[in-house]
Amino acid sequence: MHRAVTLAVAATAVAAFAAGCGSSGSSGSSSSSSSSGSAPPSSSSAPATGGSAALRAHSSPLGQILVDGSGRTLYLFKADSGTTSHCYDACAQAWPPDTTTGRPTADGLNDALVGTTPRNDHTTQVTYNGHPLYRFAQDAKPGDTTGQGSTAFGGAWYVLSPSGTPITGAAPSPSPTGSGGGYGY
Repeated sequence: MHRAVTLAVAATAVAAFAAGCGSSGSSGSSSSSSSSGSAPPSSSSAPATGGSAALRAHSSPLGQILVDGSGRTLYLFKADSGTTSHCYDACAQAWPPDTTTGRPTADGLNDALVGTTPRNDHTTQVTYNGHPLYRFAQDAKPGDTTGQGSTAFGGAWYVLSPSGTPITGAAPSPSPTGSGGGYGY
């Protein structure tokens, strides 16, 4: 299963890279409004939150998890070294870093765990409990956790609890009978 996820991540990265090479979008610190629709979130180096990032807790099948101000799930990359990100190029296309131009805020979280770290591409990435934070391009809507437990780009990817620790369990599978909240096949 992890191989299928890795292949899907690689295909998404290639498609996103190709789309990025062919576009002539503007750069800057304008806010992106991609919380609706099925397109993957933007992975440009512009701040994903349009300024200061906001973090909060959200209920999910994995328990309380960390999300951004738009409700998008945030992940840590086990291959990172402390607050130093090791996710660039194709990795950052598939796992866009949560960047900011201001001081991130923590809505209902421990503000002392919120921080930032500089990236090689001259952006500033949000950290929580010392972990650089990322989104997953294949999470189609706020609250999705499809990247949970993936192994790609040299390490595992996990959601974080409000205490800042990785949640390493797998998300419950949808019910094939349709009785588990409308997730039937």
